[in-house]
Amino acid sequence: MIQISPDNIAERFMRYAQVDTQSDPNSNVHPTTEKQKNLSKLLHRELLGMGITNATTDEFGYVYATIPGNSDKKNIPAICFCAHVDTAPDCSGTNVKPILHRYYDGNDIVLPDDITQVLSISKSPYLKEHINHGIITASGLTLLGADDKSGVAAIMEAVLFFIQNPAVKHGELKILFTPDEEVGKGTAKVDMQKLGAKFGYTLDGGEAGSLEDETFSADGAVITINGVITHPGYAKNKLVNALKIAGEVLAALPKDEWSPETTEAMQGFVHPTAINGIAEKATIQFIVRDFTTEGLVKHHQRLKAIAEKVVANFAGVSMQYEVQEQYRNMKDVLVNYPHVTAYAEEAIQRTGLAVKKESIRGGTDGSRFSHMGMPCPNIFTGMQNIHSKLEWVGTKDMAKAAETIVHLSMIWEERS
Repeated sequence: MIQISPDNIAERFMRYAQVDTQSDPNSNVHPTTEKQKNLSKLLHRELLGMGITNATTDEFGYVYATIPGNSDKKNIPAICFCAHVDTAPDCSGTNVKPILHRYYDGNDIVLPDDITQVLSISKSPYLKEHINHGIITASGLTLLGADDKSGVAAIMEAVLFFIQNPAVKHGELKILFTPDEEVGKGTAKVDMQKLGAKFGYTLDGGEAGSLEDETFSADGAVITINGVITHPGYAKNKLVNALKIAGEVLAALPKDEWSPETTEAMQGFVHPTAINGIAEKATIQFIVRDFTTEGLVKHHQRLKAIAEKVVANFAGVSMQYEVQEQYRNMKDVLVNYPHVTAYAEEAIQRTGLAVKKESIRGGTDGSRFSHMGMPCPNIFTGMQNIHSKLEWVGTKDMAKAAETIVHLSMIWEERS
C-alpha cells in the first residue's frame, strides 16, 4: 500500500512556505525576482541530499532532476512532474507565517495577525472535508503560498518515497520546478531538451481528486488611442483627450455579460486590466479568455468593433488594436493522447479518491508545455482560496497528491 504521511508533508510545505518567492509582472528579467532562486537552491540541495546526484538549478531559477528508471522494461516514456516555486503578486508573500491547525474542529479560524481575516465553513465549504484533519493557513497578513508550494511539497515527498522504496517499479522520472508561472512566464526559459520528458503532469490544482485536462485559451489585447493635443489654454474645438476616449471605450463595454464578474463555467470573457497614458495618447490593456481559439477571435472582433465605434465619434482621433498570444487550451493537444489523462484518473482512484474532471478558467504551465511538445494535464494539490490572506491547504490532500504521483509512475511502468 502506498501511503504518504500528512504530518511529514505538512512540515515540508511549511518550510517552503516561509521562503518569499513572489514574482513580478512588471519585470523583464528572468526570473522576474531574484528571490525565487532561494527556494530553487533549497530544493536543489534537498534533492542532492536525497541522493539525486543529477539535480541542477540554472541561472533562470529552474530546477531539473532525474530519477532513473528501475524497471526491466525498455519502452517506458520519460514522465515529468512539475510545479512552480513562485507565488502570486496579488497579495504579499513576505514574512509568511504558516500555521498548522493539527486537528481542525469545524469552528471559525480567526487569523492571529489580522483578526478581520476569518476562515469559516460558511465561506469555504470544502473545510467540512477536513474536520479532525490538519489544515495550514497563513497568519492573516500574507498569502500562504499553497499555490504552488503544495505542489512542490507533493513532488518532493514523492521523490523521497521512491528513494526510500526502490522495489516500487517505475520508468525514468523527470522533476521540474519553474519560476514565474504566476506572471505567465513559467516556460519562458525552460530547456525542453535538457528536461527530456515525453509526457508531463503539473501539480497545481485544487480539491482532492480534481484532474484538469482543459484550460482557457488566452490572449492579451492592447487598444492604443491617439488623441489630438494642443495647449489647453487655446484648446477649444481643437483638443481631443485620449484619456477621456479611453474612458468612453470602457463605459461602452457590456455591463451584464462578457466580463469575469458575470461569467462562469465554459463562458469566455474580456477583462480590462490597466489604463495608462496622457491626454495625447492612452492605452487600455485587456486579457481575453475563451476555451476555443475561435471564441478568442470573436471576442477580439467584438472588442475592436466597440472601440472603433467610440473612436469614430471624434474627429482626428485614431486607434490601433494589438493582439498578444499568451497560451492555448491544453485540450487541443491532450485529445490526441487520451491515455495521458486516463492514467492520471486511474492513479487518483488508486489513492481511494473519486476523480473530479474539471476545466480550468485559467491556465497552467501545462498549457504551454502541451503546445511545446509535452502533453501535460494538471493534478490536484488541495490548495484553496489561492492568492488571498485566507488561503489554506489540507495536509491529507497534499499527501494524496504525493500518493497520486507514485501510483501514476507505477501505472506508466505497468502499461508500457
